[in-house]
Amino acid sequence: MNKLQAALFDLDGVVFDTEPQYSVFWGGECRRYFPNQPGLENRIKGQTLVQIYDSVFAGLPEEQPLITARLNEFERHMTFNYVAGFLPFIDRLRQQGVKTAVVTSSNLEKMQRVYESHPEFSKLFDAILTSEDFAHSKPHPDCYLRGAARLGADVSRCVGFEDSFNGLRSVRAAGMFVVGLATTNPAEAIMPYANMVVTDYNNEQLSALFK
Repeated sequence: MNKLQAALFDLDGVVFDTEPQYSVFWGGECRRYFPNQPGLENRIKGQTLVQIYDSVFAGLPEEQPLITARLNEFERHMTFNYVAGFLPFIDRLRQQGVKTAVVTSSNLEKMQRVYESHPEFSKLFDAILTSEDFAHSKPHPDCYLRGAARLGADVSRCVGFEDSFNGLRSVRAAGMFVVGLATTNPAEAIMPYANMVVTDYNNEQLSALFK
């Protein structure tokens, strides 16, 4: 592989160890409305809120504002802890001249809470793309293709970091090297969708990619 130009990161479960919290929220909502569909919350990971409503809650338009209100309240009390080793890892990338971006299905309102919790966050990346920046959500490659274009990078020289099945498929469909984070799903489950699987950023094999 040629020297890598850019690293693109999903947010939840990749930069921040928040997916277990979202699994609790969406698990509760799915059981509330669809008690006969266990595990439904796992199938919507990587989708925007609009797409979750369109694909799962389309038949319940009167309930969607109530779900949004509960989600906003839930996110106000979330903790945004970095995945182990992330900060030193991204610092090394930037020192090596590798461009960095966040590519997330989260919206700007959610990102404001991130910035409030971590004032340093926006300085870690050359670009931050949210759900407002792309027409198609994961597993469609649109968001990662737009991320690479924003950075001026060739997709064949980009690495995408994801934890959800939809996200992993999105990176692969974009033609990038796929690193799977086993923070949300077991390593053996995401292995078929990734070129490399790690549990966190304290990984020598991962660091060797950018040498």
